[in-house]
Amino acid sequence: MNLVKNLSKPLAHFRGVLLLIMICSVAVKAQRVGLGATSKPAAPVANMGIDPANPKEYTIAEVTVSGTQFLDPNSMVSISGLKPGDKIRVPGPAVTSSIKKMMDFGTLDDVEILATKVEGEKIWLNIHIKERPRLYSATFSGIRKGERETMNDKVKLIKGRVITPTMIKNTQLIIKKYYMDKGFYNTKVKVLQIPDSSRGQATLNFTINKGKKVKIEKIDIEGNTEISDRTLKRKLKGTKQKMLGRLFNPSKYIPKKYDEDKEKLIAYYRKNGYRDATIEYDTVKNNGETISIKMKVDEGKKYYYRNITWTGNYLYTSKYLGERLGVKKGDVYDPEELDKKIQGIPGGDVSSIYMDDGYLYFRIDPTEKAVVGDSIDIEMRMFEGKQATINRILLNGNTKTSDRVVLRELFTLPGQKFSKTEIINTQRQLSQMGYFDPEKIQIQPIPNQNDGTVDIEYTVEEKPSDQIELSGGWGGYIGFVGTLGLVFNNFSIKNIPNRETWKPLPSGDGQKLSVRFQANGKQYQTYSLGFSEPWLGGKKPINFGVSFQRTVYRQTDYNSLYGYGTGGSSSGIQYRGGYFNNGVTVSLGRRLKEPDRYLVLTHSLSYNRYRLDSINIFGGAYNTGVSNNVSFNTTISRNTLSDNQFPRSGSNISLSATFTPPYSAFRKSDYSDAAEKYRWVEYHKYMFDASYYATITGKLVLSARTHMGYLGSYSNKAGFSPFGRFVLGGSGLAGQGAFSLADQDIIGLRGYQDQQVGPLLNGRPADGGGIAYNKYVMELRYPVSLNPQATIFILGFAEGGNNWGTYQKFNPFDLKRSAGVGARIFMPAFGLLGIDWAYGFDALDGQTQRSGPQFHFTIGQQIR
Repeated sequence: MNLVKNLSKPLAHFRGVLLLIMICSVAVKAQRVGLGATSKPAAPVANMGIDPANPKEYTIAEVTVSGTQFLDPNSMVSISGLKPGDKIRVPGPAVTSSIKKMMDFGTLDDVEILATKVEGEKIWLNIHIKERPRLYSATFSGIRKGERETMNDKVKLIKGRVITPTMIKNTQLIIKKYYMDKGFYNTKVKVLQIPDSSRGQATLNFTINKGKKVKIEKIDIEGNTEISDRTLKRKLKGTKQKMLGRLFNPSKYIPKKYDEDKEKLIAYYRKNGYRDATIEYDTVKNNGETISIKMKVDEGKKYYYRNITWTGNYLYTSKYLGERLGVKKGDVYDPEELDKKIQGIPGGDVSSIYMDDGYLYFRIDPTEKAVVGDSIDIEMRMFEGKQATINRILLNGNTKTSDRVVLRELFTLPGQKFSKTEIINTQRQLSQMGYFDPEKIQIQPIPNQNDGTVDIEYTVEEKPSDQIELSGGWGGYIGFVGTLGLVFNNFSIKNIPNRETWKPLPSGDGQKLSVRFQANGKQYQTYSLGFSEPWLGGKKPINFGVSFQRTVYRQTDYNSLYGYGTGGSSSGIQYRGGYFNNGVTVSLGRRLKEPDRYLVLTHSLSYNRYRLDSINIFGGAYNTGVSNNVSFNTTISRNTLSDNQFPRSGSNISLSATFTPPYSAFRKSDYSDAAEKYRWVEYHKYMFDASYYATITGKLVLSARTHMGYLGSYSNKAGFSPFGRFVLGGSGLAGQGAFSLADQDIIGLRGYQDQQVGPLLNGRPADGGGIAYNKYVMELRYPVSLNPQATIFILGFAEGGNNWGTYQKFNPFDLKRSAGVGARIFMPAFGLLGIDWAYGFDALDGQTQRSGPQFHFTIGQQIR
């Protein structure tokens, strides 16, 4: 009994402790909710046998952690700030502060701090935590499979990441923004968290209700008196009002584009002199499935230039600078155009005359000096600075091409004065090399004002430039049919012993090696091998090239080809004559300095030996014999294209002349015998090609081209050569038959059959071709992809051309016309692939029906 009695007081005391713990727990919960630490209140320790009105100080004897799954208990204790030996007042702020710290950590769903033991002045604490679940997976419903894959890429939720309200909210916003950018303005996203308590993980399911695309029902613009509604609405390029038949500019509402369009609208006003134009207000009314936009503009006054003065100029007079600027008193005030004329027109702005002479630190600050009525005075405040000399050239990114190959193409060299125009020219030159991605070429001047020098850093990105052409099959009696072609555009003979440079062949010196073999069984075979060195000797841009070719064409008996011999049995393929050609060409070209560095003069010497054996490719005039062709060609060309694959600006002009010796002037031969007449081929030949490219708007590019060719003879007794003529029509690809022989120039003309446009012989197009042709082309091009791995663009075109057999019939306005659409894909491994649909509007000579629709395919070439 005494023992029971003695224990009754401690038991009663402990019951009192439990009661006060519950009371203080409720009080602190209410306090923590007010602090906003968590939406789910936790129960801190309190009381511990002490009257809440009289807090007592305890020493922490031990702190333990329970409820952890992934987190480290020691880390939780450290975050709480409670450690053995610390003195805390209970009730007091220490426990509440600890709970707040732990909840602010972001990975916990609930925290409780409980007293497990109390002895005198010591207290034992346990931190019981409930961790937030970790992400097991994210799923999406309410959308198609392809969209679900897109969402996975967009939200980028990582498995094992702690699920927090912030993470869920941000994911919902990402999803909504994605669909709003697609025009689904009313997208709703619901989230369902599916827990897996056994693993402490959860799956998040996002249910997406896109709704319908929100169209712009109406756009009302008020306050505009000087510029019409129609003009202003055209400036809202990404915010179009719903119209019947609208296809390319849909009327979906995208808030981001609408904000951009408002800025463009004000920019248009200011470009037209309305310096103070603003949008007073605008409202966007959501009607459910449609949007109505209403805005009011304040146009303000239209301003004009009055006086333009110059200060700080010592090198050039104010009069000269004013003429260079090209802005006159009374012109409409346009700050954007003014800035362009100061420093935005390469070679034609004010800054170019300074920066092309080394004045890198030059600057102009146009300042409005006075505004009087509708007129504005501008003061050009100039700082000319000192001339800067190029100190170093830094190269980055050329992992395959050697430094010396890049450096020799630069127009900015150490020791020269800095030049803005030469930097632009260098960028164009690097693009034309074909080794680097034109979109990734970066040029960064690094000024050193202390010593008046500048370093120029060029950063490039290598792109694949080698090409392979491979096709093949087995044609039964015919044998192997196919093509094998390899072009290595960055070859290196010097690096052949160095296996580390083989990618897959030795590379990096800018040389070109090409090998090609094409066969149609034994009937048709052609072999070619070519090599060129663009910098012969390594010191000057002298291009040396050599090429070899062999062509074999055997006329085949049709019956023997398909196994129909005498009595229906085959005794092998029977050949009835053929055509054989062996040739070699050596060329030497150099870049000229005058009148500008874009001119290239090239000379070449060729020898071809033709052997004809009972083959009718010249209308019966010449079918058996041996012909020799020694010719000299000289070509002058000028190329300023911005890029070889998809040029947006510049031109390419070429004029060539080819001559053979005038054998008829000194040969005493029997010209009535065709074999003797053509034993030595003679002619003179001229060709002119010109291409011009300009950006019309945005990425839309205009291409205008013209091509002409003339073949002449030295004497009437020799007449026009059957070799070297022009063959026009179709895709411009050489075929595998007789029509691709005799060294003709094959020229495409879409909308008409291959090689069928030309003079008639016995009622059909002459096999040998014409002696004069011309062709004109207009194209509009738009890029789909400018990725160097696959450059893709679409085009629409109109063209016309013709081919004549005599000068008397030549008429440059008598054209076979066509128009159509097409696409081009340039892949480094295969070259240029093209498809065109064209409609020929005219009938060929000797026919009555117009050519009509035609499909054309091209491989490895631009259509001339």
